[in-house]
Amino acid sequence: MNYIVSGGTGFVGQHLVSALEKEGNHIFVLTRNPKKHTNSLNITFIDFTYPGEKLPPIEGVVNLAGESLFGYWTKEKKKKILESRINTTQKVVHLMETLQEKPRVFISGSAIGFYGVSEDLIFTEASTEPGNDFLADVVVKWENEARKATDLGIRTVFTRFGVILGKDNGALPFMTLPVKWFAGGKLGNGEQWMSWVHVEDVVRMIRFCMDNESIQGPINVTAPNPKRNIDFMKTLTKTIKRPFWFHTPSPLLNLVTGEMSQLILKGQYVLPRKAEDHQYSFSYPYLEEALQSLLKDKDHN
Repeated sequence: MNYIVSGGTGFVGQHLVSALEKEGNHIFVLTRNPKKHTNSLNITFIDFTYPGEKLPPIEGVVNLAGESLFGYWTKEKKKKILESRINTTQKVVHLMETLQEKPRVFISGSAIGFYGVSEDLIFTEASTEPGNDFLADVVVKWENEARKATDLGIRTVFTRFGVILGKDNGALPFMTLPVKWFAGGKLGNGEQWMSWVHVEDVVRMIRFCMDNESIQGPINVTAPNPKRNIDFMKTLTKTIKRPFWFHTPSPLLNLVTGEMSQLILKGQYVLPRKAEDHQYSFSYPYLEEALQSLLKDKDHN
């Protein structure tokens, strides 16, 4: 089968493209600079100007592109975070418009930032009221653009990603670095919830949504057992055999990362209710096993 993946050279995108390729599929990877990449038997790099009528029948389209959230949040950075998601999604939907045969499914990346932050509330896909902060506003606008694919008769899914854990990218290397240098401990008051998910489950859930025709709209891509930051960090320090003792105060994080510190100091308790209702089976439902699988080959001595 043929698939289109936007953001296929990014963190999650690389894992997804690899999984699709191993299944024997052909993947057209949408990128701004296709000439920088080498085509292979099962992977073709194209840009958004590629004529849709020249593409073969496409089974599904996955949009994972967007400016990284990591970095100091200046006005310009926040503008890029929003515009990169809106503009890319518009281009992907337009490309699908040009396809003579419409894809069966459109998977649009999204985020649990939709729900806003809370230390007390539990959020599921049934929680339809968005938060009132910057990230919630971004997600609402992002999903509204993706929803236009439904006008083309395409089943559309919004994969609301939690904190994705991977070996060499995402949040885990950022969190592991101070622990390796014996500065591991809670961040802020440590009470903020972390709705985490192993990158392997992210890819498997995307594939699950592709194949399950009864899934549409938002789906939370998080493990079923969120952790408070203090418990997450205790598990992390134990996994890589480092002490848990250093407390990073909120003012310091605010100074170093600016408004981005809300990603670290605030959180939400999010459950993957829709995935569970559709009998998705997690590879890594518990944090201990997830961290062991990601860090077991690392040298922390």
